[in-house]
Amino acid sequence: MEKRNLFKNDNKIDYGVILPVFLLCLVGLASLYVASYHDPISNSNPWNDVFQQLLWYAVGVIAVIIIMHIKPRQLWTITKYAYAAGLAVMALLVQFYDEDMQRATGSKNWFSLGPITVQPAELMKIAMILMLAMVVTKHNASYQQRTLKSDGILIGKMLAVVAPVLFLIMLQDDFGSMLVFLAIFGGIFLMSGISWRIIIPVIVVFLVISVGTIALVVSDGGREFLSDIGLFSQYQFARIDSWLDPFHDVQGDSMQVASAMMAIGSGGLFGKGFNTSEIAVQVRESDMIFSVIGENFGFVGSAFVVLLYFILIYRMIRVCFDTNNEFYSYLATGIIMMILFHVFENIGANIGLLPLTGIPLPFISQGGSALLSNMVGVGLILAMRYQATNEA
Repeated sequence: MEKRNLFKNDNKIDYGVILPVFLLCLVGLASLYVASYHDPISNSNPWNDVFQQLLWYAVGVIAVIIIMHIKPRQLWTITKYAYAAGLAVMALLVQFYDEDMQRATGSKNWFSLGPITVQPAELMKIAMILMLAMVVTKHNASYQQRTLKSDGILIGKMLAVVAPVLFLIMLQDDFGSMLVFLAIFGGIFLMSGISWRIIIPVIVVFLVISVGTIALVVSDGGREFLSDIGLFSQYQFARIDSWLDPFHDVQGDSMQVASAMMAIGSGGLFGKGFNTSEIAVQVRESDMIFSVIGENFGFVGSAFVVLLYFILIYRMIRVCFDTNNEFYSYLATGIIMMILFHVFENIGANIGLLPLTGIPLPFISQGGSALLSNMVGVGLILAMRYQATNEA
C-alpha cells in the first residue's frame, strides 16, 4: 500500500516544469563560476560565490516543497496577509534602505541584514500576483453577467491593488521592477475576461503613451520635463542613451552594454570554451550573466538556454490550461508574465535590443531575492497539478 501511494504522489509532480528549471540552475552555477573567477574587482574564491548560490537554491527547493503542499483554500486565506505584509515592508524600505546599494545601483530597493542584502520587491511580485488573482476570481464569481459597468468595477479593483505597489516602487527609483509589475498586471488584465471594447482602447492609449514617452526621452526639452516631474533620473537617461547608441561612450556610460555585446558576439557559433573571459563586463554575475553564456558557449549554448525558457513557459501554460481552478489560472498567468518579462528584458538588454534596467535572468543570475521569488512561482505552478490530483 505504501509503495502505491508513493508512486501516486510521484505522478502528481510535473517534471516537465522541474527539468528545465534544474538545467537552468546548472547553467547559472557554471556561469557564476566563470564570472566570479574573472572578476577584476573581487579577489575572493569563485567557489565561495557558487556555494552561496547553492545555499539559495537549497532554500528555494525547500520553499517549492512547502508551497506544493499548501491547499487552495489555505493559499486563498493567506493571500491578503501576504499582500499587506509586502506593502508594509516596501513602505519601510523607503526610509531604511541600504545606502551602499543605493549608491551602486541608483535605487533604494535593498535592505541590509548583516552580510545579507534583500530586495523586497522580488517577493512583492508574488504577493501582488496572489492578490490580483483573488480579486479577479471573487469579482467574476459575483458578476456572472459581464457588462461594461462590471468590467469597469473590476478594473478599479485591480488598480487599487497595483497602485500602492507602483507608488512605493517609484519612491524607490526602481524602474526595472516597475516594468515587471506592469507586465504582471497587463497579463492578468488581458486574461480576466474584460470586454475587448475596453481592452482595445486601453492598448491604444498605452501605445500612445509609450510612443510619447520615447519621443520625450530623445529630445532635450522632453528630458527636462520628465526629470522635473520625477519620472526619470539621470542614470536612467544614461541607460537609454546606451541603448540608442551602445558604442557612443565605451569608456563611460555605455561601457557595460557595449562590452556585453562584444563578449556575446565574440563567442561565435560554439563559443570560446568554458571559463573564458577575454572581454571584461561590469556586473557580469547578475544583470549581464547572459554575456558569459554567449562568450563561453556561443550561439548554440545561448539558443539552448532560450529553448529551456520556452519549454518552461510552455509547460507552465499547459498547467494553466489543465487546471479547473480559476484562482490558479490567474495565478499562473501572473507567474508566467513575471518570468517571461524577466527573460525578455534581460537577454534583450544584453544583446542591445532593449534598454538596461537591472533585471536579473531567472534561475541563472546571482542573487537570493530574485531566485527565491522565481522558486516560489515554480512552487505555485507545481502546486496546481499536485493539489488538483489530490482533490481528484
